[in-house]
Amino acid sequence: MIYNDFKGLKLSALGMGNMRLPTLDGDDSRIDEAATEQILDYCMTHGVNYYDTAWGYHSGNSELVVGKLLAKYPRDSFYLASKFPGYNLSNMGKTEEIFEKQLQKCRVDYFDFYLFHNVCEMNIDAYLDSKYGTYDYLMAQKRNGRIRHLGFSAHGDIPTIRRFLEAYGKDMEFAQIELNYFDWNFQNAKGKLELLRQWNIPVWVMEPVRGGQLASLAPEDEARLKAARPDEGVPAWAFRFLQSLPDVTVTLSGMSNLQQVKENIATYEQAKPLNEQEMALVLSIADDMIHRTTVPCTACHYCVSHCPKHLPIPDLLKLYNEAMVAGSGMFIAPMALSAIPAEHQPSACIACHSCEKVCPQQIHIPDALADFARRMGK
Repeated sequence: MIYNDFKGLKLSALGMGNMRLPTLDGDDSRIDEAATEQILDYCMTHGVNYYDTAWGYHSGNSELVVGKLLAKYPRDSFYLASKFPGYNLSNMGKTEEIFEKQLQKCRVDYFDFYLFHNVCEMNIDAYLDSKYGTYDYLMAQKRNGRIRHLGFSAHGDIPTIRRFLEAYGKDMEFAQIELNYFDWNFQNAKGKLELLRQWNIPVWVMEPVRGGQLASLAPEDEARLKAARPDEGVPAWAFRFLQSLPDVTVTLSGMSNLQQVKENIATYEQAKPLNEQEMALVLSIADDMIHRTTVPCTACHYCVSHCPKHLPIPDLLKLYNEAMVAGSGMFIAPMALSAIPAEHQPSACIACHSCEKVCPQQIHIPDALADFARRMGK
C-alpha cells in the first residue's frame, strides 16, 4: 500500500468510502453486514487505514455498520472520517445533536477527520450564517480533541468554494472534491484543484471512477487504453491519473464488493503515474465521452440577451449536461437547481425559440430545457 504524509500521519493513499456498501435485495437502507465485514477486514489486513462514512449514507446505517465492524480493531489502527450533513438544510442548527449521535453510532470518542458535508450553492448561505453555529461548534470540538482534523467536501462551483474558503479557509486542513479525468474539464476539477493549491489545502478525492462510469468504457476507448498499457485494467487508469497529481493525499473509492476491493488495493501497491502522452490520452477519451453525451454549449451568452424570460440558459445547459452524463445516479443537477428561483428554472422556458436563432452551436435549446424539466419531474 502506498502511504502519504499528512501532519505526521501516514495515510493510505486509497481510502475506503462507505457510501456504496453491499446491500440486501437492492434496498440501499439494508446493508449486507456479512459482506461488508469481509470488505473491511480485507482492507484492514491489506494496508487501508482511512475509512469515510457520513450521516446520510445508506439512510443513516453506514455509520452504524462501519462503527460496529471497526470496533474490533484497536482505535489507533485506523482513521475514521464522518461529516456534518449540511446538504439537508433542516439539519442546520442541530450540529451538536447530530455530532453527539454520530460518535455514538460509530462507537468512538473522537473523529480523526470531520467535514462540512457537500458545500454547494444550495447551502453556502446557511453554512456561513453564524446563527446556526456550525463553524463555532465544530471548531470547539477540534479544540477539545473530539475532532482531530477539520475539513470540508464540496460539489459546488468555484465561486461557491471560494466563498467558503474566504470565511473558513484558514481553519480547513483538507478538502474533498470530485476529481477524475472526466471531470478535469467537465466540472472544472482542474480549477478547483488550483484554488485549493492557492490555499495550501491538501486534496482528498471522491468519485475517482465517477460512480463506475470510468470503470467500463466504450470498446473503442478501452482499446486505446489497452494499446498504451496492455497490462493495466480500465478502472486502474482512473487511479493512475490521480496518482499523477501531487496535491492528492487520499483517494476514496466507494467499493461495493470484495473483487473491487482486491483490484483497487492491488493498483495501490505501487504508484504508476501517467506520463504526458498518457495524460493526453485519458483527457482525449473524456472529451469524446462528453461530446457523445452532452450539448455543445460554449457559454457565449448570445441566447441570454434574446430570452424574454431572462433565463440563465448557459447555466441551465451546464446542469442539463451533468444530468445527462450522470444518468440515474444524478444528484448534482437537482441539488444545484434547488438554489435557482422558480422563474429561472428550465420549466419556465416558453419555447419561443428566440435563443435558438442566435446560437452559434445551433443547439435546440427549448427542446433541451423541456427534456431537462421532464427529467427533473417538472
